[in-house]
Amino acid sequence: MLVAVRECTGPYERGKMQARQSLLAVIAKCLDSLRLRTYFCDWRPQIAGPAVNPFKGKFMYMCVRLRLLIGVLSISSLAVELQAQAKPRARELGVPFDGTPGPLNAITDISGVEVGQVTLISGEGKLVVGSGPIRTGVTVILPRGRASTDPVFAGWFALNGNGEMTGTTWVEESGFLEGPVSITNTHSVGVVRDAVVDWMVRRPTGQPWALPVVAETYDGLLNDVNGFHVKREHAIRALDGASRGPVNEGAVGGGTGMVCFGFKGGIGTSSRKLDAQSGGYTVGVLVQCNAGRRSELRIAGVPVGREISDLTPCQTVPGLAGRMRECNATALTPTDQRQDGMGSIIVVVATDAPLVAHQLRRLAVRAALGVGVTGGKGENSSGDLMIAFSTANPLAASDTGLVRAQLLPNARMNPLFYATVQATEEAIVNAMVAAETMTGANGVRVYGLPHDRLRSALRKYNRLQEKQAP
Repeated sequence: MLVAVRECTGPYERGKMQARQSLLAVIAKCLDSLRLRTYFCDWRPQIAGPAVNPFKGKFMYMCVRLRLLIGVLSISSLAVELQAQAKPRARELGVPFDGTPGPLNAITDISGVEVGQVTLISGEGKLVVGSGPIRTGVTVILPRGRASTDPVFAGWFALNGNGEMTGTTWVEESGFLEGPVSITNTHSVGVVRDAVVDWMVRRPTGQPWALPVVAETYDGLLNDVNGFHVKREHAIRALDGASRGPVNEGAVGGGTGMVCFGFKGGIGTSSRKLDAQSGGYTVGVLVQCNAGRRSELRIAGVPVGREISDLTPCQTVPGLAGRMRECNATALTPTDQRQDGMGSIIVVVATDAPLVAHQLRRLAVRAALGVGVTGGKGENSSGDLMIAFSTANPLAASDTGLVRAQLLPNARMNPLFYATVQATEEAIVNAMVAAETMTGANGVRVYGLPHDRLRSALRKYNRLQEKQAP
């Protein structure tokens, strides 16, 4: 029941709830979605003759109790979601980012783009492969939404290739992205790819086969990654539940178990709106951040990683996580330089600017600069992979004879480059700001970036953007 109610309320919970949506309306939609109102409240046993239905009172009583139960569960679910979304984002903490964001400051500021996420969290304590603890999930980005099968121009780039992004051979060859971009954990790429193939072949794009893009980062520090807990139905649910609007950030979806610069990381997003002189186009970015070395972390140019050098990952149960420092230790355990900075980052860039494949690869390359601004160096063990697409030029992939596509001259791309770097930087910081402290497999704890200490570090370097009095 809990799972069912959570799934039905999902589309109405996402983002900051619109004020005009009353709670009663949401609960009613849940009842209808689950088909419970009809089944339990309107059904009556058919009994021949004029005899009074002996079950009527019983079923009416069940109906009332069911409605109350679903109402309570829905209210609880909504309360948790609204509380989560009430958390400030990086800008609201006073981080002085460059550029002008779109209305949502998210990848969904690009018209048509939809995002879906499924988060899997269960269990605690000692790692038992196949059982848990589980801290993982799936995130999907659909360039033109679920209803469209129209490919988009795309290009990709690898800053460091110690990672996986399937389907990029055909993206590079054809210049098109023919379906969603999915992100999960390293060992679930196969099952997510198979699920997306199943989903895509029922929505043909012109070829009788599917070559989906599925990317990964490794969540084995907090998650039972070898337990293969992401299943086909999770990927399908993320795809079918994708929507426009605000995007949940932090420890959600594919980013549930990720670590970013030694802090809890995960999913982050941001956008930039160009001025009219530069075309008025929008660039949106979504990242799954699981990369970076703490000492290299910079936020708005401030060496935050060196200012907050404690709060490194630790073990709550001595001995379960090997030589990792204990959370109650007063001194830091010497860091293994080979492990520090291990991880990966996936960056998805979307724009409505009319760009073609080679230009979108150029945009993907600039996303890597955004990673560098925050302190990412493309470490040897990091899979830093970027993909960019444009929602302009609909039907450009149609086999209708001569196709005419518009493109922005290369000489006018600089504003898009700046926007991509800025939005990537902010998306990474948003991921850390949103993610809260998490304890996972073998009692390993990864701390969330403390907001008060972030603000203190920014203030120390005269970089804190104080809120102006109304």
